[in-house]
Amino acid sequence: MRIQQLNTEQALHRLHTTAQGLSSAEAARRLTQFGANAIAAVPATPLWRRFARGFTHFFAVVLWIAAGLAVFAEHAEPGQGMGPLAAAIVGVICINATFSFWQEYRAQHALQALEQLLPRRVRVLRDGALHDINADALVPGDIIALRGGDGVPADCRLIESFGVQVNNAPITGESLPLARDAARTGDEDLMHSVNVLLAGTTVLTGDGQALVFATGDHTEIGKIAHLTQHERGVASPLQIEIARVSRVVAIIAGALGVLFFFIGQWLGLSFWQNLMFAIGIIVANVPEGLLPTVTLALAMGAQRMAKRNALIRHLPSVETLGSVTVICTDKTGTLTQNRMAVAQIFDGHDIFSADTLRAAEARNAAQQRLLESAAWCHNLRSTVIDGNTRWAGDPLEEALTRYAHTTLGALPSVTRSDELPFDAQRRMVSVVLTRGLQRVAYSKGALEALLPRCAFVLNDNTVHALDAATTQRFERAQHELAQRGLRVLALAYRELPEPYLRDHVEQELVLLGLIGIADPARPEVPDAIARCRAAGIRVIMVTGDHPVTAQAIARDIGLTNDLAPPLVLTGEQLKHLSKAELNLALDAPSLIFARVAPDQKLLIVQALQDKNEIVAVTGDGVNDAPALKQADIGIAMGGDGTDVAREAAHMVLLDDNFATIVAAIEEGRAVFANIRKFMTYILTSNIPELAPYLAFMLFKIPLPLTVIQILAVDLGTDMLPALALGAERPDPALMQQPPRARHARLLDRALLLRAYLFLGPLEAVAAMATFFFVLDRADWSYGATLDAHAPLYLQATSACLAAIIVMQVMNVFLCRSETRSTLTSAPWSNRLLLPAVASEIALIVWIVYSTWGNALFGTAPLDVNVWAFALLFAPLLLILEEARKWWMRARSSIR
Repeated sequence: MRIQQLNTEQALHRLHTTAQGLSSAEAARRLTQFGANAIAAVPATPLWRRFARGFTHFFAVVLWIAAGLAVFAEHAEPGQGMGPLAAAIVGVICINATFSFWQEYRAQHALQALEQLLPRRVRVLRDGALHDINADALVPGDIIALRGGDGVPADCRLIESFGVQVNNAPITGESLPLARDAARTGDEDLMHSVNVLLAGTTVLTGDGQALVFATGDHTEIGKIAHLTQHERGVASPLQIEIARVSRVVAIIAGALGVLFFFIGQWLGLSFWQNLMFAIGIIVANVPEGLLPTVTLALAMGAQRMAKRNALIRHLPSVETLGSVTVICTDKTGTLTQNRMAVAQIFDGHDIFSADTLRAAEARNAAQQRLLESAAWCHNLRSTVIDGNTRWAGDPLEEALTRYAHTTLGALPSVTRSDELPFDAQRRMVSVVLTRGLQRVAYSKGALEALLPRCAFVLNDNTVHALDAATTQRFERAQHELAQRGLRVLALAYRELPEPYLRDHVEQELVLLGLIGIADPARPEVPDAIARCRAAGIRVIMVTGDHPVTAQAIARDIGLTNDLAPPLVLTGEQLKHLSKAELNLALDAPSLIFARVAPDQKLLIVQALQDKNEIVAVTGDGVNDAPALKQADIGIAMGGDGTDVAREAAHMVLLDDNFATIVAAIEEGRAVFANIRKFMTYILTSNIPELAPYLAFMLFKIPLPLTVIQILAVDLGTDMLPALALGAERPDPALMQQPPRARHARLLDRALLLRAYLFLGPLEAVAAMATFFFVLDRADWSYGATLDAHAPLYLQATSACLAAIIVMQVMNVFLCRSETRSTLTSAPWSNRLLLPAVASEIALIVWIVYSTWGNALFGTAPLDVNVWAFALLFAPLLLILEEARKWWMRARSSIR
């Protein structure tokens, strides 16, 4: 017989265990025998193969071709400097590959460390006591305790069940809640048996105990995984864009090199001159530092977000955050402090402060019953530590229960004999207690859910029939409490006959009163809402609370105001809206969804995406997982969220705070902006590196800059300043701009014009002018040739190189913003910038003045007059760029 066909005792006997669970020693032995409770991962790509990728991407292939040409040239005609050049290019490839691999390796380990911050835990019965252990330590024969919100960690058979419902969608595709109980069944199909819980599914409601009978690869989901599992890398839009930029730039570089080689041949230059020229063109146009700098920018963005309590589970989500146009946010715990406390009570007559009931002599029978209902009707777990009772579970229930226990003091002994757990359809919870010989049901939930089930009301000390006038009085009281921003719960009770029918527990209830619970808004949220509005991001509240309560909180945080009342849609209204009507409703300037079921949140997200919005959505419960997965950015709560919600999300909030979402969006925008900044910086230097080769070929002058000196710029002096630009903190203006378009290009027309047709030519003028300044001081005449090792030639090329570095030192400050004045940004606001510039200056000084630098880069020392001449162009670059920025700002303000 299969395990689902056995009764509880037979199932325990089959797995050689008892109702007290396994012993620790036996569990350890079985763990050795069966292995960890984890599905064997697909073998990861070996480290050597990942390292090898850095030598085969498009940029690297172009550089390999250049190095191969240099080796060929050195072999055919030694002594032309092609051997050292080939070695230098290979060194560039190796440095690039190593750096990129290291950054990828660090990023991967950071994500793994994140997963370890939120390990899956399970409560297991061992040695007769309940222990909290990692789920991967489960073994067949273990008995585990499960409750609503838990993920099922292994295939197991229920042996105790109180209102358990599961979501089997990951295994069977059935999205509706399925009831499960501990009774034996005649089902042959394990996957659909009513007493079996499958690994990978989730418990929606209820609680119970279950016997583990399969773990790891032996579970049903483990078997499925091995049929479909394969490793896949997800390319984000930014990664796709970077690959596109890499291909475009590399193809242009290679094409220019080939083109100008043949132009040189046509002009009558020697083959070796043309080959050196072609290699120089290729090396000058390939921004070798781009890929490692992009990788570092993404990693640093994720690290900055982590410091602001936003943990990125998937690195590509860093840049997606910057595109968010709509945030669908929960209320409780995200917009509010989730520090709930009972504030107001309505006993059927009056609304009064919760402190009024502290004195026992001030309470009548209705108020006493109201407090008893609050004390006993809950699904919390309590532990006593140092004499103090601590509750774990829903914060709303905790606030209510703590208040009732504190107010009532010592409570009589009761036994919980049954429970009807909360679900989204009933919107209420009931417990059945035995108190002496009396059996009583206590219920709580939304007033509109309880009223249809109530036939009576307890008025002072007497039970009366519930009439229309009393109903209206309760509804007015609820409205008034909700307008004060309180979450309102109704409470009721019923004395049950013996025996009773479970289906009749929530019928003919006696209404007791209302309790209003305060959950104040987080103080930082109003500013975050204002920043979203300035950034062109819509914020839509999606809550299960009463519409009036939702509106009160929305007013408190500045989401709405009295001058422009929001459109408020309830879950009930949402059910009756057509797709077209919902699309029209989503155009409302201010919108609140209240009393919304989790499946309706998914519907809202899909409707927004159909309108081409980029949606971030928050969630913490099991039923939020579909919406979190569907959203462009799913944001789970790290504090009060469930494992299921965190696994479905792209980002986890450690502090469950809405303001952290806004901070993360700001960081996401900064990542994209920073990549544009260092791309401008890197590409600008391509023009002064290219201009000497064009002048050499077209005007038959000595070559002003050698290939090895180009490499000194691209992977020497430019690298650290570019990395510093990638670490720029978010510009305050970023959150004053609308979200970027979904298909915005990194390498757009504005960036190319600025780098290639404005900053680059200005640097080229400075470099060529300084080169000719040195030649003119030595009375060089046009047409005269210079030996490659002549002191004058070495000084002239050194001057050209030095002028490029001087201009790039100024350029790194200019590139900190596309439009804001450079003079308004303190250089020390980026802690990496000044050290990077200092290293850039130190490197060019070493190249020009050290013996090793002279030998390696073909340079010679320069006197102070050369530096002074080159420095004259730096303020000119600053003035002209400031004029361009002023014009851009003026044009923007006119628009």
